[in-house]
Amino acid sequence: MTNTNTVANPIADVLARNEGALLEAWVQLQMAAHSMRSELMQKDELREESRRFLASFLRALRSGGTDTSGSAWKDARETLAALSANRGRKGFSPSETASFVFSLKQPIFQVLRDELAKDPQRLTEETWSLSLALDSLGLFTTEVYQKGREEVIARQQQDMLDLSTPVVELWAGILAVPLIGTLDSARTQVVMESLLQRVVTTGSRLAIIDITGVPTVDTLVAQHLLKTVAAARLMGAECIISGIRPQIAQTIVHLGVNLSDVITKSNMADAFQIALERTGRAVVDVRTAG
Repeated sequence: MTNTNTVANPIADVLARNEGALLEAWVQLQMAAHSMRSELMQKDELREESRRFLASFLRALRSGGTDTSGSAWKDARETLAALSANRGRKGFSPSETASFVFSLKQPIFQVLRDELAKDPQRLTEETWSLSLALDSLGLFTTEVYQKGREEVIARQQQDMLDLSTPVVELWAGILAVPLIGTLDSARTQVVMESLLQRVVTTGSRLAIIDITGVPTVDTLVAQHLLKTVAAARLMGAECIISGIRPQIAQTIVHLGVNLSDVITKSNMADAFQIALERTGRAVVDVRTAG
């Protein structure tokens, strides 16, 4: 294979001399491709993205050869990462995003064939070297795309956790945490942090943790509940656990979990009544009062 340290600059100069023609041929090739989705990107935007990447590609090639992992390619990788992220947001697939880079091969190889027609060996070497560089950059777009999707999924999961563990103020000084779904370690941490934060901001002294929507209670779930109760106590708030169904009560007894120092009720209405009594309040039916 040709030594990139000695050949990169001349080849970069050859491509730079043909940059305008390269860009035009590349854009036309992309627009004609079946994978190009015009509803997601207009020609002017496609041309601008192609121009930016081609310019960064040629700069890197001129100073760093075809080793795309080198520092000379940092700007090109960052440019490509930004383009990949933009396409991911627009709805392009990973393969469509990678094809953006791979499609540059054809116009580049056409230029090399025209410029190096009299030197078949060098044409083969340069074609292979640039092909490897573009393959590497194409795979890089897939990695960036995947990382971006994972970050979006992680944010969505966190948002779902936050939405699924609301802490609401039922009354002045009384909070409620209605839990629905499986209660695992990650979710328990969110519940605990949300509850403690609301205890601080509202100055509440009572919190109702309702597990009516929790399908099963095992040793781990019970431990999570006890940890949340203990943490709330350290902040000066007492907890009432509501939603204790008969089967859950049997399971807790069978597991030997000690909830003797925690007030438990079968439903939130009863728990709320206890909370009102603890705060010196009562609900009165105005139709019969007085």
